[in-house]
Amino acid sequence: MMWLFAAIAALPFGAREQGDDAACVARAASGDSSALSALYDAHSRSVYSLALRVVGDESDAEDVLQEVFTQAWRQASRYDASRGSVAAWLLTMARTRAIDRLRARRARPDTAATLGDEAWLDLSAPVVDPGDALEAARDAERLREALGELPLLQRLAIELAYFEGLTQSEIAERLEQPLGTVKTRIRLGLLKLRDSMSRRAPGGVA
Repeated sequence: MMWLFAAIAALPFGAREQGDDAACVARAASGDSSALSALYDAHSRSVYSLALRVVGDESDAEDVLQEVFTQAWRQASRYDASRGSVAAWLLTMARTRAIDRLRARRARPDTAATLGDEAWLDLSAPVVDPGDALEAARDAERLREALGELPLLQRLAIELAYFEGLTQSEIAERLEQPLGTVKTRIRLGLLKLRDSMSRRAPGGVA
């Protein structure tokens, strides 16, 4: 559920923010480390939050965070704005690396990491406020309600992507639909979910 929420949060709200991010990626591709720092400042919290919800371990989530921005630095020249926003690009990397780490950990349960209280003292990871738990639960409920309002095929494509972890190509194969159609359905579905959740939020327009 939270992977889907993170994807909705990553949808660009304006061309300026998306353009700023894309410019940072272009600068990073040319070797400008300050551009990577700017991307980290803008997106580290959402990347860390997504990784944490997948792996359930602060230390592993921090490792994923560092891996994502290391990968972004190495592959900045391969970023294609036509395939999605920078935020979505980073979150996709985070999701993939987090799932890989989770699978590796499950394959060796005897070596799974355990957390001590000292993990909370590591200030290099973004701080998650425990007081946000109630609001997160309300967000999850709003998301469930919003999913129920989507057209069937849009909802199915989103559920396959974010609940079953299929790639868009795998979804296209599963549904026997063109890849472009699947991409469009997921994109439109996410936009509808964002609008629907905005209406349900406190102070939103009914």
